[in-house]
Amino acid sequence: MPNTLFTPVTLGKLQLKNRIVMAPMTRCRAIDSLPNEMMQHYYQLRADAGLLISEGISPSLNGLGYARQPGLFSISQVDGWEHITDGIHQAEGHIYIQIMHTGRVSHAANMQENSKILAPSALAAPGEMWTDKLGMQPLPVPAMMTEAEIIQTIAEYTQCAKNAIAAGFDGVELHAANGYLIDQFLNTASNQRTDAWGGCIENRIRFAVEIAKASAAAIGADRIGMRISPYGVFNGMCADPEMDAMYTALIAELNKIGLIYIHIVDHSSMGAPEVSPTLKAAIRADFKGRYILSGGYDVSRANDDLNAGKGDLVAFGRPFISNPDLVEKLKNGGVLTPADFNTFYTAGKEGYTDY
Repeated sequence: MPNTLFTPVTLGKLQLKNRIVMAPMTRCRAIDSLPNEMMQHYYQLRADAGLLISEGISPSLNGLGYARQPGLFSISQVDGWEHITDGIHQAEGHIYIQIMHTGRVSHAANMQENSKILAPSALAAPGEMWTDKLGMQPLPVPAMMTEAEIIQTIAEYTQCAKNAIAAGFDGVELHAANGYLIDQFLNTASNQRTDAWGGCIENRIRFAVEIAKASAAAIGADRIGMRISPYGVFNGMCADPEMDAMYTALIAELNKIGLIYIHIVDHSSMGAPEVSPTLKAAIRADFKGRYILSGGYDVSRANDDLNAGKGDLVAFGRPFISNPDLVEKLKNGGVLTPADFNTFYTAGKEGYTDY
């Protein structure tokens, strides 16, 4: 029997009711970095997806680069997220947290006291960032992380994974894509270190591997996935001649750890460079866990790629913003409501829970 978006699938110890994944999407509704009732409503409305992946949630003060970005490093944040995960489970859904440290993609005006903008190297990301206090601001030069800060940050990821389970999340996605901190270590555009955390492939993948190892030891590898973005250019990333070899080496290490899934970012449908089909096929062939496809899918293309064995699940992003009933619409051929881009990152209910 062919697999479709609506065929159940296992993910570790979870039985997912379909193969539709709500992709992680920044929404900036966490006032003072705390989850709230509005966010609870937003996620619960979308619990028909086989798996929800949360927006990027910071493991520490240093990782809160965006205005109104949520965290999961305090008792009050754990309590707030527990209300959200309870609501999703009551609706018979499942949710993974995406742990995202912004690294150099940050601004002091968005950050709290006693925090620091950190990155592998003291190289500013290109472009500007919105701040509620000062409007658009250029991205600053970050501090190059010391060895002690690297070790501390790995510990913060690990504690965040523990906090996620305490808050009721079903698992953890480590965000190693789109130019945020883990990706900043992987990519030579942002990592120009000459110590054990930069330079050769083995050193550049070390940060990602050590976080995956420590998180797996803390909560179990069968509850951890990783999102990657080969050939991505977001936040100043760029390809180099060793990119395919680097991701091949990373996948080999993740296999040793036993991660449950790999989630590939492919924004070529929105005009980004194409991810190498050869690399995607190699990752699919080599990775031992589940493989989540993404990138401008509709039902027909999703079912074709699932049937062809190109992946196990398919992630949908922007359609979920304006269609909380997306699963039902995909199943019955309903017309999708267009999203209002102007409300993607604002603070209120408009464009968030009013569709």
